[in-house]
Amino acid sequence: MKRLLAAIGSCMVLLVQAQTVSVRERTEQYINAYKEIAIQEMVRTGVPAAIKLAQGIVESQFGESDLAKESNNHFGIKCKTEWTGARTYHDDDARGECFRVYSSVADSYRDHSDFLRTRPHYAFLFNLDPTDYAAWATGLKKAGYATSNTYPQRLKKIIEDYELNQYSIQGVARMKNGTTNQPLVDNTVATPQPLPITKDTATTIPATNLALTEKVQTQNIVQPESNNETAVDTIQDTNTAVSLPVPDVKPAKNSPYPKGIFTINHTKVIYAEQGISLLALANQYDISLSRLLEFNELPDMDILDTDRLLFIERKQKKGSTDTHIVTTGETLHDICQKEGIRLESLLEYNKLKKDASLSAGQQLYLRVVSPSSVKNEKTAPKKNTK
Repeated sequence: MKRLLAAIGSCMVLLVQAQTVSVRERTEQYINAYKEIAIQEMVRTGVPAAIKLAQGIVESQFGESDLAKESNNHFGIKCKTEWTGARTYHDDDARGECFRVYSSVADSYRDHSDFLRTRPHYAFLFNLDPTDYAAWATGLKKAGYATSNTYPQRLKKIIEDYELNQYSIQGVARMKNGTTNQPLVDNTVATPQPLPITKDTATTIPATNLALTEKVQTQNIVQPESNNETAVDTIQDTNTAVSLPVPDVKPAKNSPYPKGIFTINHTKVIYAEQGISLLALANQYDISLSRLLEFNELPDMDILDTDRLLFIERKQKKGSTDTHIVTTGETLHDICQKEGIRLESLLEYNKLKKDASLSAGQQLYLRVVSPSSVKNEKTAPKKNTK
């Protein structure tokens, strides 16, 4: 009897071990199938790749839940009122709840990013360090993404067990290097081939990222330093020429401004095109997203709404010239960006309110000057320099 019990016990142990190995292999299989799109989505929207992968693993049971297999829904996102796409119904918190259906897993990953990015109650997450996965996991629970009290612990354990934070670090590095426009890769496959993550291969990341890994391990919250060694652009100013290596920033097509960093009114600025991630730019230039928005007096946004001048340091209180003549369609914000002057200063000099309307030909003061001195400056005869 004792031998029989021992044999049964051994079989049970082997069965449990086999199941554990199987789960790990399937999880590693999932990670290898979707890690690249997770990194690219991080660059596009700022959702950390480690968090996205961990949520995908938990919510879709590493891609093997009915919702994932039948509807490509890897994050358990419900229809909500704004959803106009295909839908399916499953029992969840209530019976027969409506869930979104996607044409591919890539679409599910994109929609998950947009879902978090566009909802006000998740906005605070994007002020966190993207490599601080513990804060993000706790924040998701706090914002109501999941009802389970152990949700943060489950995400953190998966991230730590499978070393997923390396993919967030790679995402930060791509932001720093300006590689923000890579096409998304749809890695949707029926049966992805497993590539086991070992101690050796799991930490094999580019040399640039190894330094970042060390910083994250030694400090709780870190903004990795940018690597500007390969950049060749220079800062340009009509008054001051300074040669500094800067990250490669793609200017808008047919841009009237130089590529990379230049200056307006002795203040560093870039010209960026519509659709670029402001979080990526903020990380690239070692400032926070909130600072970037503050410097440019922009409302809360991450994806740039139109081609814009973007200052990467605080603008001056006064302009480089005395006045600005308004052109057709110009707004107060347009003028502040073109002249490199703070909005509050422009309003003060001209006794205007933020919602003031402008007319073509109107003269605005860019510094404290008397109207008579401006008039005299305009009417004074030019000196003969010949």
